[in-house]
Amino acid sequence: MLPAQATFYHLGAALAIGLLIGVERGWSERDEQDGTRVAGVRTFALIGLLGGATTLIGPPLGAWLAALGLLALGVLFATAYAIHARSRPDRMGITVPVAGLLTFVLGALAASGQVAVAAAAAVVATLLLSAKPVLHHWLTTLQGQELAAGLQLLLLSVVVLPLLPNRGYGPWQALNPYRLWWMVVLIAAMSFVGYFAVKEAGARKGAIFTGIFAGLASSTALTLHFARLARAQPELSPTLATGILLACGTMFPRMALVLAVAAPNVLLPALLPLGLMTLVVYGAALRQWWTLGDASGAAVTSLRNPLELTAAIGFGAFLALVMVLARGVEVWLGSTGVLALAAASGVADVDAITLSLVGMSRTGLGLQTVVTGIVIAAASNSLVKGAMATTVSGRRLGASVALPLALAALVGPLAVWITLW
Repeated sequence: MLPAQATFYHLGAALAIGLLIGVERGWSERDEQDGTRVAGVRTFALIGLLGGATTLIGPPLGAWLAALGLLALGVLFATAYAIHARSRPDRMGITVPVAGLLTFVLGALAASGQVAVAAAAAVVATLLLSAKPVLHHWLTTLQGQELAAGLQLLLLSVVVLPLLPNRGYGPWQALNPYRLWWMVVLIAAMSFVGYFAVKEAGARKGAIFTGIFAGLASSTALTLHFARLARAQPELSPTLATGILLACGTMFPRMALVLAVAAPNVLLPALLPLGLMTLVVYGAALRQWWTLGDASGAAVTSLRNPLELTAAIGFGAFLALVMVLARGVEVWLGSTGVLALAAASGVADVDAITLSLVGMSRTGLGLQTVVTGIVIAAASNSLVKGAMATTVSGRRLGASVALPLALAALVGPLAVWITLW
């Protein structure tokens, strides 16, 4: 790009940033009379262009001009607001001046060559400005325990998780503190998301939403959380069973996606068994959905704990035990115990054994054994989730969940045996 073209490009980006933020500000104050607004579309566009122009003057004068321009803009906004406050004291706020100063800075950033960063920041800022009604609604409905639960979740994930070592300890180096705590964070997050989904959308829609998206992360964690919720609120069992089946059914396409990225040659022979298992579980979820009635408001308002931290830590301890047992099977049986290892590892997690088998396929393990191990892990995981749902919640939810999962655990290996063996 020629120097003149680059200059016009950077100035154009600065102007576009000002227009973007100005359009949102102008739309939000579209009902105000002309002359009563502190800043509108044209003002914000000029602010962005001003920030870009002062930066393009070049060092060392450009840096000083940009700083002086930002200071002068702040003084100008303060003066305008002082005058505006006399006639409209009920309309005072600092959102517009902050948005104006940010527009100037982003225009300067775009002119300095960081166009992508400035544009992304402008889009985020515009979304935040336009989300005022939603954010205010959340704040008015947010309870103290919900805020505390959110802060606890941030503590677990942002503060504690990065401090843990990502390496093996204990017997056979099978215990990975980072991975174990990641599962604790995951199940705690599932309970947190599920709580707000049910609260905002109702028990029926909330459980469905949570089930679909939880299947992309950990259907086991979702199964445990919903089973515990069903034990406390048996009237929600049909709804929660639908959410569990959706999460468990989503696990199979997720495994296929992992194979498509990591080992496309393994995906084709694994597609039929994983597809049949998906159809079985999704079919049961669809049947369960059709039999549901409208969820009662009383069931929704009885939710109490946004963060099932005790259950999450208990699940982490259970996972640690399973990891040690799975590693022991591998050590005791050696390379001949790959399928037994897949079954044992699938009890707790399918992604780890899937990636392990893919890696072993590159070092000589046969494709038949790899695909069989992956499907056996999925079947083992499905059986465990069915047993977990029945044990934790009772027969009402257990029968709706365990039977389809057991059928999927039978269909998948059978398809592998017919097509590959």
